[in-house]
Amino acid sequence: MKRRLLFGLVILALLLNLAVGAKIYLSAAKSAPAEDNQQANLELFNDALQKIRHEYVDGKDLTYQQLVYAALKGAVAKLDPHSEFLDADSFQQLQDDTEGQFGGLGLVVVLREGHITVVTPMDDTPGSRAGIMSGDRIIQVMGKNVDGQPLADVVKLLRGAPGSSVTLTVERPATGEKKTLTLQRAVIQMEMVKDIHGKREFPLDADKIGYVRITQFGDKTADDLEDALAKLKRQGMKGLILDLRWNPGGLLEQAVAVCEKFLPRGQLIVSTEGRRNVEKYFSRGGGDELPAVPVIVLVNLGSASAAEIVTGCLQDLHRAVILGEKTFGKGSVQTIFPLDDGSALKLTVAKYYTPSHKVIHQHGITPDIFVPLTDAEEAALLLKRSPDGAGGLPSGLKTRVDNFHDEQFERAADLLKGLLAYGAMHPVAQ
Repeated sequence: MKRRLLFGLVILALLLNLAVGAKIYLSAAKSAPAEDNQQANLELFNDALQKIRHEYVDGKDLTYQQLVYAALKGAVAKLDPHSEFLDADSFQQLQDDTEGQFGGLGLVVVLREGHITVVTPMDDTPGSRAGIMSGDRIIQVMGKNVDGQPLADVVKLLRGAPGSSVTLTVERPATGEKKTLTLQRAVIQMEMVKDIHGKREFPLDADKIGYVRITQFGDKTADDLEDALAKLKRQGMKGLILDLRWNPGGLLEQAVAVCEKFLPRGQLIVSTEGRRNVEKYFSRGGGDELPAVPVIVLVNLGSASAAEIVTGCLQDLHRAVILGEKTFGKGSVQTIFPLDDGSALKLTVAKYYTPSHKVIHQHGITPDIFVPLTDAEEAALLLKRSPDGAGGLPSGLKTRVDNFHDEQFERAADLLKGLLAYGAMHPVAQ
């Protein structure tokens, strides 16, 4: 009898304990901040969606997908300038970019401080031929003000069928100058790796100095660079100029693969630090493919993202001298999360850090040797790089382009000549 009474008391105590615990849990749930209560806010969102759909005067013309897409675009736009909600068409455009061909003006743009800002005009495209430059702001497209608009929406306005026209107004913050341009869209085909003449022949100059320009980090950039380096090595290259000016970046893994060609196996190249984890990327290649070959990297404001990873890595590890102007400072990692209906989320999930743990984002890479170019000089260089060069330009502009000397390139070549001469006078025992 006593044992039964004891068991009863124990069970009663357990039940009381469970009841008190449940009450405390429910009380805590009720007292949780309303703004962070997932269920309550999902119900609020659904309620608002229904009200819009059924009460808004033109609600019968709205679909639930349109409303949800608009809500997602607004939500993601509040995160940072590089995160986006991509509908199916925008997602396909992003895939086209990395595969190397699309239709448009050849302008790489970002949203910076609420303005659609040009990172770089691609070589021999309508944008570069019109004189649009890194840092320019696009303030109107087809007469519509685009300041503060989602980046993906503006990109849609800029792109279109090849041969069609688009009118845009561009502002240059450095001078306050504004100009309205009508450009004809074209198929944008991107050669990722080029020589000094914009081709893929890769000759050496009389001093055995090679030149390689990487225009973007796409699917095959590292392979194309490997082919270029092989051609240069067969000719007996003694020094290399790696040109990353106006390179807007691209794929992280391609930046890592490019760095591997200049570094020993096992060397830290870049790390990414996000909310959940830290990832480190090490060289997994066969070692430095150009031992004892000095390298100079050319950069400017148009060098961004993956181009800054390569620049920061080679600078930190003293594998290259960086010459030119400070880079753009776009050092964050975006990951694509495909959704079931063909749309996708592009979310910033981490930031890049160089091997010495310098943050790239919003800071950029400061060159070892600062050699600026004026806006007019940069415009002349972009025109000179086009396949037609100065052909078809007004005589005054043609003369200026024909006579233009790329001071950044010339300073790099002179520096390499000096390093090679010093090396010849002071050989290092192997």
